[in-house]
Amino acid sequence: MKFKALLISLLILLTSIFFIPQSQAASKGWRYWGYFQAAPGTHKWTAAMTGPTVDISDGAVEGWSFVFSSDDVPSLSPAVAPDFAKICSGVKGDKDTKRIGVVIEFGSKAWAPKGETPRKTITTCVRTAKTSQGIDVLAQVTKIRAASSGLICGLGGYPAKECGVEIPTPKSLIKTK
Repeated sequence: MKFKALLISLLILLTSIFFIPQSQAASKGWRYWGYFQAAPGTHKWTAAMTGPTVDISDGAVEGWSFVFSSDDVPSLSPAVAPDFAKICSGVKGDKDTKRIGVVIEFGSKAWAPKGETPRKTITTCVRTAKTSQGIDVLAQVTKIRAASSGLICGLGGYPAKECGVEIPTPKSLIKTK
């Protein structure tokens, strides 16, 4: 009987050490415009490792998502699949231009700036010059507000003023088990 009580006590102690509730982790993170790409012929988003001043190929899909991210909460790629054939159906290409699919997702109300409401997702196809970079394609779809560093701060007026700010982790993202 003493052995069973000791075993239960040990299990409770180990559980409390190794399974710290995630609500105690990730107290803060950042909200910002995340940049994602899908190369021609692929159907999965990849987080861009550079800014949008990169060349993109005909048949690619560019994705932007207003995200919250921390060490414990990864940023979310757009929910719309990067399906170039679907996004650009009906948009004819030619030898002098390239076609790029574009998805802009304005994120969740859970991490929207106070007093602002996320807009409806934009999904469109852009026909652009062969020399256009990601930033040129984005500018064909929406107004861009950027910091002097080049960080994209706002798309289509959202958010209205801030630029990549640190905020408390939204309660809806804290997992309590």
